Amino acid sequence: MTERLGQPQAGAAIAQSEIPAIELRGIGKSFGPVVANKDIDLVVGKGSIHGIIGENGAGKSTLMSILYGFYGADTGEIFISGKKAKIPDSKTAIEKGIGMVHQHFMLVDTFSVVENVMLGAEGGALLNKGIAQARKELARLADEYDMRVDPDAIVGELPVGLQQRVEILKALYRGADVLILDEPTGVLTPAEADHLFRILEVLRDQGKTVLLITHKLREIMHITDTVSVMRRGEMVATRKTAQTSMSELAELMVGRSVLLEVDKQPASPGKTLLKVEGLNVVDERGVRRVKDVSLEVKAGEILGVAGVSGNGQSQLLAALSGIIRAHTGQIEIVGHKLDLSDKHGAAVMREYGMSHVPEDRHKMGLINAFPEYENSILGYHGAQKYSKGLTLDIAAIRKEAEERIEKYDIRPPSTELQVAKFSGGNQQKIVLAREIECDPDVLLVGQPTRGVDIGAIEYIHKRIIEMRDAGKAVLLVSVELDEIRSLSDRIIVMFDGEIVGERGPEATETDLGCLMAGVRDGDQPS
Repeated sequence: MTERLGQPQAGAAIAQSEIPAIELRGIGKSFGPVVANKDIDLVVGKGSIHGIIGENGAGKSTLMSILYGFYGADTGEIFISGKKAKIPDSKTAIEKGIGMVHQHFMLVDTFSVVENVMLGAEGGALLNKGIAQARKELARLADEYDMRVDPDAIVGELPVGLQQRVEILKALYRGADVLILDEPTGVLTPAEADHLFRILEVLRDQGKTVLLITHKLREIMHITDTVSVMRRGEMVATRKTAQTSMSELAELMVGRSVLLEVDKQPASPGKTLLKVEGLNVVDERGVRRVKDVSLEVKAGEILGVAGVSGNGQSQLLAALSGIIRAHTGQIEIVGHKLDLSDKHGAAVMREYGMSHVPEDRHKMGLINAFPEYENSILGYHGAQKYSKGLTLDIAAIRKEAEERIEKYDIRPPSTELQVAKFSGGNQQKIVLAREIECDPDVLLVGQPTRGVDIGAIEYIHKRIIEMRDAGKAVLLVSVELDEIRSLSDRIIVMFDGEIVGERGPEATETDLGCLMAGVRDGDQPS
């Protein structure tokens, strides 16, 4: 049963004697026949860090978009500091003290920090006066919240953690008292994430209110004061964080018990199925993105590749799968040595026994406008079992797609539905089913649970372990350290295109975090 918020008898998380920073009453929003938010109540206390969690499609991003003025609610009311407010657009939200830090930063890479901060709030036609004022305010904010950054630095040249800091400073510069952060740690190292949490704690202690959208339960337990759970467009519970647990929150999100720990037996590695020596990949601008990488993956093991996004992992996967050409080096798949001077594309890799779950399913794994059954054979459409003379055997393709839908619990169970209309988790299952059911010897998996809800995560992890236990070699790339540590039998860490260290799955987050930040084995304190 849904717990009603905003009413004293409902046990709202925030004491009713205080005026909440934000109160939402009966918020509803539909997109055609799809109900994204249904009669939602939410109370957020001033000077608190309030987490909002839920599966993909639960409605949490829609709800925050309503609060920030991206969407208008169909029904319901918004109160800011006890006063009813209408928020028709983001400009109004900013004027009312609401700021948002998006998952994908809204910054101009070629502008300096101070130019980005003042963009849209220039202070009149005389830019010099505005820049001077912005510099002064930036210095004050940096001192007050311990967020120092060079105001003249070019944003595109800054590390991701500092770019995020610029986004927060930009919101504070505009007078934000309420700060919404959408999946803020997805591109950060553990050390950068810890620093972000310290910043959020300082903001809270200074009286600011933080709304944190994340799918990472450990972060919720670590940083929030209160957490609200959404499921299928409804608010199902609010808890004081100190009075709940990850297992309870997971069950509230999914509506059933969820196995949070990966259940697997020790690996029994066999012969080497994938061998890479001295691999170098140069991008179209002449920048070396993969630098002298050597690795081996054996039958019956999972080799995890950890690292902050943008450190060469994507190019490594693309080169191994045949999507792009490696510059120099050697790749050997199940005993087949590849001639890198030849255009050996993805089709050749599949012939040699390799399949690939790409990092970005939308750009490289699916065609959104195609129905499910057509997506289920992409890359394999030339196989004999799908042919009927000179044409495709559509009946055979649909029949196999139906079998995979049942086996992989893909919802809704429709082969005719456009793949764009499936949730992220079910889209990922479509890709996994296609690549796993071809029975490869080597499986490349990039970001297997990116944008995937917790119920689908559990299922996907089981399938990857099953591949390992069936004697396949699995190369796993993920920015999620928990995922790397729980699935991998060995872990290598990439920084700036190089492998900077290898560890076992028992490695601590601190140890791996140092490697991810570029601190090599010889440089780490003993």
